[in-house]
Amino acid sequence: MSTILTARKILIVPLDWGLGHATRDIPLIHEMLNAGCEVFIAAEGKHAALLQQEFPQLTILPLPGYRIQYAQKGKFFGLKIMQQIPKIYRSVKHEQRWLKKIVVEYQINAVISDNRFGLYHKDIPTVFITHQLLIKTPFGGWIERTLQKINYRFIRKYSACWIPDFTGNNNLSGELAHPAILPPHTTYIGCLSRFEPKSDVEKKYDLLVLISGPEPQRSNLEKLILDQIKALPLTALIVSGKPGTPQHEQVSPGVTQVNHLNASELNDAMLASDMVLSRSGYTTLMDLAKLNKKAILIPTPGQSEQVYLGEYLMEKGYFYSLPQEQFNLKTAMDAAASFPFRSFHHEQDMNQYKQVVQKFIQSLK
Repeated sequence: MSTILTARKILIVPLDWGLGHATRDIPLIHEMLNAGCEVFIAAEGKHAALLQQEFPQLTILPLPGYRIQYAQKGKFFGLKIMQQIPKIYRSVKHEQRWLKKIVVEYQINAVISDNRFGLYHKDIPTVFITHQLLIKTPFGGWIERTLQKINYRFIRKYSACWIPDFTGNNNLSGELAHPAILPPHTTYIGCLSRFEPKSDVEKKYDLLVLISGPEPQRSNLEKLILDQIKALPLTALIVSGKPGTPQHEQVSPGVTQVNHLNASELNDAMLASDMVLSRSGYTTLMDLAKLNKKAILIPTPGQSEQVYLGEYLMEKGYFYSLPQEQFNLKTAMDAAASFPFRSFHHEQDMNQYKQVVQKFIQSLK
């Protein structure tokens, strides 16, 4: 009788809210592949394109995302999201039906759901990843408390909840992932970044601009930067956050724009830059923290989570943050030059997530 164990089959499904959920799952996928697992990814569109580029050998299963539509003006962001709750609910129901078929068809042993609510299963271990136990809205109060109850109701359907942050006061998410009461089976897995520090990267840019997030705000920020950067004496690289559509353009003598960089290229570009300008998306914040980079944050207008993170981390001195409505690139660069930045040094291991993943895989054997 053979004693050889068959490879564990793990399905990973990122939320289609910007590219952050897909990119922060990259180190998890690497860790599972290193452990000998067979990994399947469920995604569509630019999320599928990004992950297929990083992992061309893996099977990408088509699964529609929540396909949230966003308001042109930030002040309507919260209302626009609230109006789409019925659509999200229908997507969750579809996820449940889809998962039952996929588990049987591909003999899946476990599921990692990055903030998608309908991927729990009664017969196999399922993990829910989130940094938002408290979901911020422009309305606050009872609406946030109600959303938290709904959030916890879904999280409890999963076998475990992984939070990409650290315990204690030296953290990146503040009250978003450190509420008074945690869901059961919660584990803080530390900083979840695909990037690695290096000591031999030569400086190339005064500024690295990372354009990301949902439309139309992604394009709004891109236009804002392009309109202003040409007049400044900077060496800069602009990454437009559009995987799957190659482009390389010289915007001005010192400024280059590309649509996308893979993980290794972006890792080097961040290390080669004196300053990074980006949204205050949580995955980007983890990348900046791990590489110990100074950054100017521009929260997505109306997105309460990003506004909170920008204000919270600026107060701690980790990053400089300002609203898009008040943004002027030269003024922001001057202000950041005199800002008293503090490094996000942490006593805990930046690779803490690896131990959590290894323990999880061992539990499947």
